[in-house]
Amino acid sequence: MDPAQPGGARADRGRDGPLSEFLYLPDLAARRLGGQALLANDEFFAPKECLVADEPATFDPARYTDHGKWMDGWETRRRREPGFDWCIVGLGLPGDVRGVVIDTRHFSGNHPDRAAVDACATDADPRDAGAAATLEWTRIVPEVPLAPDAPNAFPVETAGRWTHVRLVIVPDGGVARLRVHGVAIPGGDGIGPGTTDLASVDVGGAVLGCSDAFFCAPGNLLWPGPPTGMHDGWETRRRRGPGHDWVIVRLGHRGILERVEVDTRFFKGNHPGSCDLEAHDAGPGGEAPEEARRRDRAALVENATWTSALPGRPLGPDLVHVFESPDLAELPATHVRLRIHPDGGVARLRVCCRPIAG
Repeated sequence: MDPAQPGGARADRGRDGPLSEFLYLPDLAARRLGGQALLANDEFFAPKECLVADEPATFDPARYTDHGKWMDGWETRRRREPGFDWCIVGLGLPGDVRGVVIDTRHFSGNHPDRAAVDACATDADPRDAGAAATLEWTRIVPEVPLAPDAPNAFPVETAGRWTHVRLVIVPDGGVARLRVHGVAIPGGDGIGPGTTDLASVDVGGAVLGCSDAFFCAPGNLLWPGPPTGMHDGWETRRRRGPGHDWVIVRLGHRGILERVEVDTRFFKGNHPGSCDLEAHDAGPGGEAPEEARRRDRAALVENATWTSALPGRPLGPDLVHVFESPDLAELPATHVRLRIHPDGGVARLRVCCRPIAG
């Protein structure tokens, strides 16, 4: 389905319905990216480290510990005096947070009544209680009520480059997972001059939309490292009518296309039959973080000018397909759109470019 077709721009659905826009973005606190739960004031029933586990929380009704029922998350003791509990998480990739998910899955009757999220940017090590006490926090999610046994999702309007977040729970209780969705902002000298995968999450690449995400989220396409299984990619439902599926990626920097890799590893009887790639160049500054935050995603999906960079090419199962010149047009791009025909699964998309000014 092309964006111009009826329902195309709004057809970006997962198994449970439309995806909140920030859920397309990578979880900057993910353990696979280096995220860590660093310090908590209490973790009597369940350890803080589970907050950033990559896999969804599980529940074992028969499992108990010396402290009580085993829970797959972070859980504090019952508070008998005024106050709140907290846990500091170091982001694996510093960046601009667009939304958080405070997942209370399997916590029902022992979930916090309310929660808030703070953020800071620091070079200090918050694992040291003295250093943690000196941090200056900015509240990015106000104190909000939490539903039990549910992924509580909250958008973030406060822009910034953050390195750490603090989950505050009121007054006490358990949280299974904390997901901190956003766009990575590299530090230091930023992106070097050589050919770089500008779609990768660790340089600020981000999915802006897709036609369908029924089985697996499109953000998996941009993870660094090889795929770990069929779950670790983007897979659409089986298409029963005409059309095709698509995903739009905003590159972390403007660049000239030099090589594209479409990786179908682990997708065997469900890989796409073919693919093509289109490029959009928003020009210098077209991918600046604050502009990207303000951009109307649906308008980009519907109205951007797309130029063919890679004409239709067949895709085989369980392979890394590499496309270079002369098959790939060396175009300037700030965004790319991968179209798969008619449907199926792709594990990784690498868009290797020569960065250019802007």
